[in-house]
Amino acid sequence: MNSISIKTPGRTYPVYIGSGAIEGLGSYIKDTFPVMTNIMIITDETVRAIHLPALEAALKGIDAKVCTVPSGEKAKTFEVYYQCLSFALEHKLDRKSLILAFGGGAVGDLGGFVAATFMRGIPFIQIPTTILAHDSAVGGKVAINHPSGKNMVGSFYQPQAVFYDLNFLESLPPKEVRSGFAEVIKHSLIHDMSFYLSLKDNIRSLDGLPSDELSGMLTKGIEIKGMIVAEDEKEAGVRAFLNLGHTLGHAIEAEKGYGVWTHGESVAVGMLFALHLSKKLLDLRFDVNEFRCWLDQLGYKTDLPEDLSHSKLLERMKQDKKSEGQNVRFVLLKEVGKPVIHQVSDDFILQELEILLK
Repeated sequence: MNSISIKTPGRTYPVYIGSGAIEGLGSYIKDTFPVMTNIMIITDETVRAIHLPALEAALKGIDAKVCTVPSGEKAKTFEVYYQCLSFALEHKLDRKSLILAFGGGAVGDLGGFVAATFMRGIPFIQIPTTILAHDSAVGGKVAINHPSGKNMVGSFYQPQAVFYDLNFLESLPPKEVRSGFAEVIKHSLIHDMSFYLSLKDNIRSLDGLPSDELSGMLTKGIEIKGMIVAEDEKEAGVRAFLNLGHTLGHAIEAEKGYGVWTHGESVAVGMLFALHLSKKLLDLRFDVNEFRCWLDQLGYKTDLPEDLSHSKLLERMKQDKKSEGQNVRFVLLKEVGKPVIHQVSDDFILQELEILLK
C-alpha cells in the first residue's frame, strides 16, 4: 500500500492507496477522532449492495448510520442534497461527527458538499470505489449540479483523508473503467510526454488491467494532482489546467442529460477537441488522428451524438466556470506537459466542431 501526502494551505492529509487499504480505516478514525459523536456513511444504491459489508467490517464495530442515495449523477441534485442534510439532523449529527463518502465521484462530490455545509462544516473522509474517483476524491472540490451546468453549486473543502482500496475496482463494468481512465490520460497530457507515451504504448485494452499497472497509473495521477493542488488550492491559476477536455465534456454531459454519457466518455471527446484546437491555434506538434485511433481501440466514442446541436453545446460552454463575460476559454496545450488557458471565438468553435466532430 502506498501513502501520498496532499498538502494545501488549509490542510495536509494522507491518501492511502492499494489493495486492502480500507483495512486501516477503523484504527485511523479512532486515533484521529478520539471524541467522535456520530458517523454517517453516504453511499449509493449500487455500492451499498456490493461493498457495504467490506466497509462495515473495516470499521471494526464502530457504529455508523447509512444514508443511501441514487447511483451516478442522479445523486448530485438539490433534492438529494437536502435529503442528506435531513438524514444528518434526524440522526443527531453535530460538529463532532464524521461523514464517510463511500462511492464514485458523484457520491464523493455530494458527500463532501454535505460535510462542507452541515453546521458550517464537519470532517469527512473520501472512500472512492471507482477509477474516476482517483481524480475527484483528491483536491477538495465538492459540489452538486444545477440543470444549467455541472458542479455549479459547491465549495472547496478538503477531506481529512482518502482511503482508496483498489479491491473495490474489480467490480467496475467496462463503461466505468473507460470513464475513469480518461482522467488518467488527462493527467498524462498536462504533465509530461513520457507518462503519456507509457500509457499509449502499453495500454491497448482496458479489459483486465493488471493490478500493479493500475496501481502505478492511479498513484501517478494522484501525485500529479497533489502537486497542482498544493500550488493552487482554489483554482486561481494552474489548477484550471486539470480541466483539459472538460469545457466541451461538461457541455456534452449536460446536453445529453447527466449520466447518459459518463463523465470520462464526455471528457475523452473534449480532450480530442482541445488537442485539435491546440494544433490549429498553438501549433502543437501532436498526432491527433493517432490519439483518436487509440481512443477508438480502447472503446471510447470519438464522435458527437447526432442529436446534439453545436450551437446548444456552445451555449453550455459559455456557462463553463473558466468562461469570462460569455467568452469561452479552453485548456489547450502548447506541447504535452505545457497547458495554457486560451480564449476561443464562438465562430471558430462552431467551425472546428463541424470539421473534427462530424
